[in-house]
Amino acid sequence: MESKTFQTNLDIDPTRIGSLGMLWKDSTLTLAGLGEAIRIPVERAEGVDGASKAQEILSDISTSHDGEATDHLPVAFAAFPFDPKAPGELIVPRTLIRSQSDGELSITITGEGNLSPEEASEEIVSLSAQAETPKPTSAKVESLIPPEQWRDEIVAEAIGHIHAGDLEKMVLAREIQISMDHEINIPEVIDSLISTNPGAMIFSIEGFVGASPELLVSRSGDLVQAHPLAGTAIRLADKELDQKSMSDLLNSAKDHYEHRITIEWLLNELLPFCSYVDADPKPKILSLPNVHHLGSSVNGHLSLPAASVLELVAALHPTPAVGGNPQSTAIDLISKIEKMNRGLYAGPVGWVDTKGNGSFAVGIRSAQIVGSKAHLFAGVGIVNDSDPQSELDESDGKFQTMQKAIMATIR
Repeated sequence: MESKTFQTNLDIDPTRIGSLGMLWKDSTLTLAGLGEAIRIPVERAEGVDGASKAQEILSDISTSHDGEATDHLPVAFAAFPFDPKAPGELIVPRTLIRSQSDGELSITITGEGNLSPEEASEEIVSLSAQAETPKPTSAKVESLIPPEQWRDEIVAEAIGHIHAGDLEKMVLAREIQISMDHEINIPEVIDSLISTNPGAMIFSIEGFVGASPELLVSRSGDLVQAHPLAGTAIRLADKELDQKSMSDLLNSAKDHYEHRITIEWLLNELLPFCSYVDADPKPKILSLPNVHHLGSSVNGHLSLPAASVLELVAALHPTPAVGGNPQSTAIDLISKIEKMNRGLYAGPVGWVDTKGNGSFAVGIRSAQIVGSKAHLFAGVGIVNDSDPQSELDESDGKFQTMQKAIMATIR
């Protein structure tokens, strides 16, 4: 399979195009994908080996370039299920728009019998002018499990397993469903997410939409980065109370313990791939529109030959921030206790190029949108001294990111 990359001066909004196809947007890069050149299966039950095989197939795509776009390679998008043994796939778009923070715009066309640059440009311009769909006028919000039942039964059961010594930490998630009277407008949801979550990684892949604040792992050459989050406080409207909320989070033994579990686990899992890796000595506050988190930057250099970002994803997911510790015990208990299927929620979501570079976020602050319905999930870390009501309040705060963005589409 072949790809061709060329620079363009088209007057388009790549984010708008991506919201109609596939999208990744962070602080320095926007990737918008249209159509499908190839789907590459990822045998995730095979772990790093399965990821390596998928990377080899992706790397077989031959590339050519026009003008100065010599470092712009074909990219595959991916949204993997939370279940680390569930199969996944990479989706290489037929047409990829890449927008850098400096304003440079390029288009990569991939596939047998490639579109011409003129044909690709015409398709993009045509999509930019796509007619508006009917707007929702009403919505119904329902909990899969009543909040009080989740608090009094499910959280209590998880705490019981921790008190019994079965595990140190377990992440429990809730689900709510939003039903509207018309199809949910994904471009408008994404517009809202971008305006309210400027520091997040925005993604949209086949209806899985979100604004994740948590970088699972990124790889550029031999450089590797991660930014795990664990430990949460609700953000408050009153400034003085909100300052106290942040102060309490920074001084919370429970939240620091939860964070330390994640950081130590992540460093231990990354170390075999690295010649050097380290984390911030102390976590810092990451403030989002609805919650505050404890976060730590992790940076390292990969040993050569450098593992691809897909291999790193296979080694790191799920971290204790979305699964628990020990990992296998937590995953088994999650499937028994939660009484729902997480699907793509909290799974790795991101992109990878033919050289193994890429970025994957943890698929939190997300929703699976299908037609007029959206399934939203929010998770909380349960440890020995967790308070069930506080965990319920935390989950409500985390729902707000997607709930507000979806409700903002109502006219």
